[in-house]
Amino acid sequence: MKKKEKIYIKVNTDFDPTGYMIPRSIIWTDGRVFHIDDVRDFRPASYFEKGRNGDCYTVVIHGEEKLLFFEKTDELFESRVGRWFVECLVYD
Repeated sequence: MKKKEKIYIKVNTDFDPTGYMIPRSIIWTDGRVFHIDDVRDFRPASYFEKGRNGDCYTVVIHGEEKLLFFEKTDELFESRVGRWFVECLVYD
């Protein structure tokens, strides 16, 4: 059976003068680095469990569109802004 699983990853990010986050590269859990060629779309994504809000970025890596998510941290953790993840299909 297939199911989606969140994989938390490191993302190198720039901020423009207005404060907009621009993801530049993904560092996978095994250390591989994937340069983000383009950010095609950005939209709020508030479907996370437990009422967490976040954002979804449509990015281009090696010519393929991928979804990259930023999960905003709740108010209990003020020193953390949030964390990045991708969704992968895993098999049971």
